[in-house]
Amino acid sequence: MAKHEVVALYLSLALGGAFCHSSVAAAPDPASTSISQNALPAPEKAISDVAQPGQVSINDATAEQLSAVMNGVGLKKAQAIVSYREQYGPFSAIQQLSEVPGIGNALIERNAGRLKL
Repeated sequence: MAKHEVVALYLSLALGGAFCHSSVAAAPDPASTSISQNALPAPEKAISDVAQPGQVSINDATAEQLSAVMNGVGLKKAQAIVSYREQYGPFSAIQQLSEVPGIGNALIERNAGRLKL
């Protein structure tokens, strides 16, 4: 590795990778792998307590959580989902979201991987 690439690598590591060049970014960093192997394990949680990354429960989430995770759903539509849930009770199927005003089948299909009951 050329001297300027080594300097750039150290500089990018020191600055948190903010100024990392693409040619340097492809180079593996052996120091980071050894640090991650020596890190303390995260506390264990029950499997039912751990949600899939990027998923949100339509029966438990707040309007803010729904709007943050769902593609094409802002705070107004998310609040409509929460209001519907409060008025009619929990959803029994994800497809039931189509009964919420402003939520169509295309929106449900687009977010199917992000939703759970």
